[in-house]
Amino acid sequence: QVQVVESGGGLVPVGGSLRLSCTTSGRPISSFAMGWFRQAPEKDRSFVAAASWSGASTHYADSVKGRFTISKDNAENTVYLEMNDLNPEDTAVYYCAANRDGSSLSTNDYEYNYWGRGTQVTVSS
Repeated sequence: QVQVVESGGGLVPVGGSLRLSCTTSGRPISSFAMGWFRQAPEKDRSFVAAASWSGASTHYADSVKGRFTISKDNAENTVYLEMNDLNPEDTAVYYCAANRDGSSLSTNDYEYNYWGRGTQVTVSS
């Protein structure tokens, strides 16, 4: 049984920074490509960023490109999402997801196999 657990959410001011972390249990994170998604109130869940199994390949949503960085530390069994220059539109529940296709950088949530419960990020204006 694979479990995915996110951490690191919180309340930050506009322009602030936050780092989210995500780990897996049951299988090492090196087995997976990893993605971050988010869901704002009354909106559909949307893609944020993805990293391949090695972390060498990454992909970002246009809305976060240049502000967010996904990184994968297989030795630490952790994937991070570094978020800078946050604005109120970034307020959402952020979900980490694991994809058994380790080379995938999919933006489609249905292609991910395992999901965390989410962590709330609130950017105060």
